[in-house]
Amino acid sequence: MQLRFNEKKTTQAAARFLRQSQGRMNYMKLMKLLYLADRGALLNWGRPITGDQYFSMKLGPILSAVHDLVTEVPCPDEERFWTAHISPPSNYEVELRADPGNDELSRAEEKLIDEVFSAYGNYDPFDLVELLHKTLPEWKEIKSGRVPLDYREILRGGELSPETIEEIESELDNLRLTESVLRVA
Repeated sequence: MQLRFNEKKTTQAAARFLRQSQGRMNYMKLMKLLYLADRGALLNWGRPITGDQYFSMKLGPILSAVHDLVTEVPCPDEERFWTAHISPPSNYEVELRADPGNDELSRAEEKLIDEVFSAYGNYDPFDLVELLHKTLPEWKEIKSGRVPLDYREILRGGELSPETIEEIESELDNLRLTESVLRVA
């Protein structure tokens, strides 16, 4: 069972990155920065920021729903929080259209996003891809398509103890169960 993807919170995280880059950014770089922030939250606090699913792709790990939001053309009659605030790609860049606020993000998450941008925000997109290929043990080289990447692989890559990994997975299972009950209610 997967956590529920939080589009509003993810959009707010993306907007924070975009604001630090004068409102525009290569969309592949944005996707990598969002992955790094999610990964950092998972390793530091035992829960991701976005609730998105992870996949390995040829150019590295991605957040699945974010990838789809960026690369798929939205239906004209479908109003999405993301597309109301972040433009579709143009010349491989996305742009902040409107401020989505920050009420979904905690101060700790905002600080983590700022730290990720400080560490990786100046990288050229393909230099960042190369760096992540070398430094993220959970990423698996593939030729095409996408291969699921689960929490356990990321937690192992972060060199957490087996006991800590079990505790985090148990907490995530409880969170998923709570989310599923709240969705039904």
